Amino acid sequence: MQFVNDIESLEALYGSVGVAATRKVARRMTPLYRKWIMASRLCVLSTVGPDGTDGSPRGDDGPVVAELDPGTLAMPDWRGNNRLDSLRNIVLDGHVSLMFVVPGSNNVVRVNGHAKLTTDAVLKARFEKKGRQPATVIVIEISEIYTQCARALMRAETWMRDDSADLPSVGDILAEMTDGEEGGAPYDQAWGSRAAQTMW
Repeated sequence: MQFVNDIESLEALYGSVGVAATRKVARRMTPLYRKWIMASRLCVLSTVGPDGTDGSPRGDDGPVVAELDPGTLAMPDWRGNNRLDSLRNIVLDGHVSLMFVVPGSNNVVRVNGHAKLTTDAVLKARFEKKGRQPATVIVIEISEIYTQCARALMRAETWMRDDSADLPSVGDILAEMTDGEEGGAPYDQAWGSRAAQTMW
């Protein structure tokens, strides 16, 4: 198997970058990028650290991030599985990428930047829901914002199909990974009420 090992060879395979691909890049929020990002309830947060990379879905019941100023976004870290993969990477490195999606749109908006974690009481209180606050807030300094073309989601027919019918459940996967010691149907049956109590 032959691999591509230098940038010159890589660029020779693809040709020149399109003019629009570079001209659409912003260094901070603009009115239209703001409208798009504030419509997104789901994004993928990508981080990098000394042990590798991590990609984590982040969702909310409204905008998944808040704008602190045109160059800064804030994302509450709501309850999850406490692996803390993304948060460890942010503490150790700080480089982040966010990919915002909006159901029904095949376009994607991407943000690259540098993040820090804060336990600032005022900022945490801004995100309070049902009497609970996030343990930390991820503060992202924007380096660049740009749109990603729709081809990937169009090829995948992302919003036009449902392929979930025959997927294994999380309980199934946990049972497989623990040789049946954990997981299975009891895990799946208890998940709904457990999630409802720990959503925020």
